[in-house]
Formats: sequence, C-alpha cells, structure tokens
Amino acid sequence: MNREIGWLRFNQRVLELAEDTEQPLLERALFLSIFSSNLDEFFMVRVAGLKRRLATGVTVASRQSPRAQLSAISEVTHELMERHAKCFHSSVAPALAEAGIRIVRWNDLTRDEAQYLHRFFRRTIYPVLTPFAVDPSHPFPYISGRSLNLAVAVRDPHTGRQTFARIKVPSVLPRFIELDGQRFVPVEDVISAHLPQLFEGMEIQEHHAFRVTRNADLEVDEDETDDLVKSLEQELLRRRFGPLVRLEVEETISDGILAILREELGAVEEEIYRVPGPLDLAGLAQLHRLDRPELKYPPMVPVEPRALAQNDFFAVVRERELLVQHPYESFATTTERFVELAASDPKVVAIKQTLYRTSGDSPIVDSLIEAARAGKEVVVLVEIKARFDEQNNIRWARKLEEAGCHVVYGVVGLKTHCKIALVVRQEDDGSLRRYCHIGTGNYNPSTARVYEDFGLFSADPEVGEDLSDLFNHLTGFSRKKHYRRLLVAPYALREALMRQIQHEIANHARGQPARIRIKVNSLVDEEVIDALYTASRAGVPVDLWVRGSCVLRPGVQGLSETIRVRSILGRFLEHSRVFVFENGGEPQVWIGSADLMPRNLDRRVEALVRIVEPEQRARLVALMDLAMADSTSSWRLEPDGSWTRLTHDEEGNRLRDLQTTLRGDRHLRVVDG
Repeated sequence: MNREIGWLRFNQRVLELAEDTEQPLLERALFLSIFSSNLDEFFMVRVAGLKRRLATGVTVASRQSPRAQLSAISEVTHELMERHAKCFHSSVAPALAEAGIRIVRWNDLTRDEAQYLHRFFRRTIYPVLTPFAVDPSHPFPYISGRSLNLAVAVRDPHTGRQTFARIKVPSVLPRFIELDGQRFVPVEDVISAHLPQLFEGMEIQEHHAFRVTRNADLEVDEDETDDLVKSLEQELLRRRFGPLVRLEVEETISDGILAILREELGAVEEEIYRVPGPLDLAGLAQLHRLDRPELKYPPMVPVEPRALAQNDFFAVVRERELLVQHPYESFATTTERFVELAASDPKVVAIKQTLYRTSGDSPIVDSLIEAARAGKEVVVLVEIKARFDEQNNIRWARKLEEAGCHVVYGVVGLKTHCKIALVVRQEDDGSLRRYCHIGTGNYNPSTARVYEDFGLFSADPEVGEDLSDLFNHLTGFSRKKHYRRLLVAPYALREALMRQIQHEIANHARGQPARIRIKVNSLVDEEVIDALYTASRAGVPVDLWVRGSCVLRPGVQGLSETIRVRSILGRFLEHSRVFVFENGGEPQVWIGSADLMPRNLDRRVEALVRIVEPEQRARLVALMDLAMADSTSSWRLEPDGSWTRLTHDEEGNRLRDLQTTLRGDRHLRVVDG
C-alpha cells in the first residue's frame, strides 16, 4: 500500500478520537489540534518531498509516480479536512458551548465585550500589525509558512480605485483572545473588526482569512560543507522561503480574492483547501490548558519503580537491570535522576550521551553542564539535523560547548537517532564500572509525560562494552558491525532482523514454537514486509502493533493469512519499539529506537538492546499479547487497507482500554492524582 496514504489514515485515526463522544471534551478538542499540527508537518515534509521529486524528475521508491501520489493525497486530505471541520462545528464546538466554553465570532459579542476588545486591540494588537498593500510600487509580500493572514480588498472613495492588501496575524498573539475564561474570540475576528483603523479613509469591501503551508525540509550536503552548524543555520533561514505546498482559505472567500492569491502564490487547484472558518484549529490546544479537570482525562501521577524507593540508584542497577515504562513510571525519578546523580557523584569520571530531541528547559542538559564544570569528562552527541528541532539543538550544542562538554554532531551522512547514555564510575575497590541507559524515546522531560516509551538501565559489562564501542564509532572512526547485546543500524540491524525472521520460519518447519511480535511506529520497509509475507506463507503467526503508517496487507489469502495488524491511539502516544521472536519457546526480546523504515534501517544510527531478565521478557511479551487480544480496544487493519475501530464486543460491552489497564499494572502502581 502507499506510504503517504497510510500516514493519512493514521491521522484519520487521531480524528476519530476527536469524533468519539466518549472521550473527555477538552481531550477531543486537543485531538482536533493534534490532527491539524500533524497535517501541517505532513505537507511541510512528505508532500514537499514529492513535489521536489516531481519538479526535478527524481524517481521515488513507489509503484505510483509523484504526480499520482500527489493527486491521491489531495483527494484524501480534502476529505479529511472537511471531516475535521465538521467535527469541530457540529460536535465539539456545540459540546464546548454546552459546557460553558464558547468560541464566538465578532457579531456574537455583547456590547461590553466589544468595548473590552476595542481597548485590547489598541493596547496589544495594533502596535504589532503591519498592513501590506499590493500595487505597482508595493509588490505582493512574502507569506511565511504556517502564518495566519487576512486578505483585504479596499476601495478609495475619492478615486474609486480598488486595492488588495494583506495583514499577517503576528505569531506572538494567542490564537483565541480570552474574554472571561469561558468565551474566546478568534484573533483574526478582532483584527477584522478594526480594519477601518488600519485603512483609515478607505472603504473595506471584503476580507478573508487564509493560510499557507510551505516546504520546510532542509537540504545540507554534509560532504560539501566545512561547518555543518553554519550550513544548517543558513538552511533554517531559507526554510521560511520554501515553495508553497498548500493554501487554506475560508469557504466564504470570493472568486476575485482567491484568484489574486492563486496567481501571486502560484497555487494550483489541488493545493487549495476551502474550509469553514476559523482556520488553524491547531490553536485549540489553547483551550486544553483551561482549568476544567472534569473535561479532561483524570490526572495521573507517575510512580517511582519499587526497586528505587529508598535505595541507591547505582547499587540497584549494579544488582539487577531495571526496565521502566514511561509515562506510567516517572521519567524524572529514573532517567533524569540517573544523569543528575552521575553529574553530582564525585565517583563518576565520565558521561557520554546522545541527544536527538530535548525540551527547552531540559534538566538533563543542565546536569551535563554541571558535570563538565565539575571536571568530569562529558561527551554529548547532539543530532542537529533532528527535523523541526534543529534550531533548538544548535542552541543546546553551543551551551554545552561553552560549559566545557565535548560536543560532536554524529556521523557524516547519517542521523544519530539512538537513545543511549553511558556513565563511567569508579567503585569503592578502585575499579571502573559502566552504567548504561538504552531507551526507545528521547531524553525529553516534556514529551516523556505523554509519550509511551521503555528504558533499560544496566551495569552488565557486555552492555557497557557495547556502548563504549558505539560511542567510539560515533565520535571517531570505526566500522564495527557486531556487538554483544546491541543490534546497531545501519550496519547490522536489517541483516539481524531478517535472520531472526528466517529463524522463526525454520523453527516452525521443525515443529518448534515460532511466532513474531513487533511493535513500531511505522512499517514501510519492503524487504522486511516481504520477509514477513514469507513467514506467513510458511505458517508463522505474525502480530504487528503499528501506531502510524503500515503498508503491509494482513489477512490476504495465500500471502498473509497469519498476520494481524493493530493500532492503538489514546491518551498517550505509543512510541516504544519492541521486537519479540519466539525462538523455540525461549523468546528473544529487543527494545530500541528503530522503526521499520528504510531511513531507520539504512540511513540512521539506531540501537536495539536484547532484554535478558526472564521477568522483563515476560512483561514485554504480555504487553504485546494484551495489545493484540480481541478483548482490547484497537483499530484493526483489513486486507483492503482500511482500518476498523473496535471499542465494544458483540454484546455491546466496552472492550478493555490498554492504557487504562497499564495504569493498574502490578509493575507500575500508577495512582490518579
């Protein structure tokens, strides 16, 4: 199946959560916001990439041409955006109003509210507005990506001359202007109501909101640049001027104004999306911040793992490996604490860590800086090419360098996506011991509250040797391929996964227990899919838990009859990657950073670690079985490529929610706060 359409169907599942009236109301609004933000990034990267290939004549690894893919994307996206708008106007907005939270337009305001907004406009909005007229001496202004704008037609009453003008809604302003904590007005409505002040003495004939999405992918030739950071900074400046990939307009826009926008922006029909206002519903995330707990998921307090309670962290990990699952188990008391203790412990002599994405106020970065200032050897690999976090990561890299950390930017031609940390500590007997963390998610305290991820803490000498070897590869020159407990891309991971699949096929042929269970965010790699089809034709049961895009077809007679595909979306973003191979009854279990995509297997540094503790292996196998169970609520992928959501059984009873079930797991002891 087509990868891009597969991704759009994932975003459709996000939309279905917004449409689900059994979800808490403000969470439904947040899902509408997430749908909008997801779609923005999809156009900025995936659609932009297809358009670039179309323009340059570069072929794509697909059975469809770029033009055919763009047409299919346009058709599906138009349908989804209309459905998104309908969900907001017909369901979420009326339900919000019933709960006392109203998004009102200017004509719905009371006199006192209008007076308040007049004052607010003069004080807060007017000083940052700049109207741009378009005439022979004023060319059409540049419209930056993801900006909200007003297209205004004005007429000079003295000359009768008509003029087009554009006003950009400044990004410093909130999406909705709050009146009293319960009533909100779209910011463009407030600006529109004051157009006579911006065009004094002119007649305002019409005005309409519009929004542009641009190509935001970066192109840096690492082989041709002497300074990757400077080259990337220049590309970031150019990102704002990328070519248009989508034009969103209010459905009430006149043909005349739309014709001007089409001509000046170079938009073709399939790039134009007419939707009911207000545009940019990503701003609904603002409403989710309201103090209305009864309209949200119950607050959850992540717990500290039992083993760490009142025990020395390093002593616990020395004794036995520790497997944690966020956000059910606290990121702050495990991963953050690990780095913080390493920074402050006088016995720690070195810290090495990868950073792919982190938060703006990262305590982990602060700990690394503290460690460097304390004289410890600190090496940080900052992946400055992490998409949409480039500027943030450049800033962190410079801050770390200024503190005395050794900062490297990874391997030329590859993104470093693995999540690993290595702490070298001198023990009481004078020996050096390595303490390790290998995770499935980023070292980001913000996303760790909503992203589901696993992390393994280990003092196993084999894992320590592996991480030392891997860091030496990342910071120096090495072509090491084989590790002890790690599988590392791009040199060995694909080969190892194919070997594991073949091993399951051979075991099944010998009558031994054989089964494949995989949890990933995306499954689009053709070689892996072909291998899974081969396993299915041989009779091996294959369970696939895929959150996002999946181009494999399950349940096709003679091809994939033993393959089942599930997707689970909910309060938390399922982000961990888990690989379980039955191995004749002694499961081989891996966790790590890699999805099953060509970029992860061939163009990134990824790491999976083998889980060896029997109880931890059993825990991960049980998680996979829980997700795949018919009694668990999920989306199921059909042979024709459609997804069916099952939330109730045949008797009408609600199916078990996986994330709610995990909150009561004996490993986690999560409590509601």
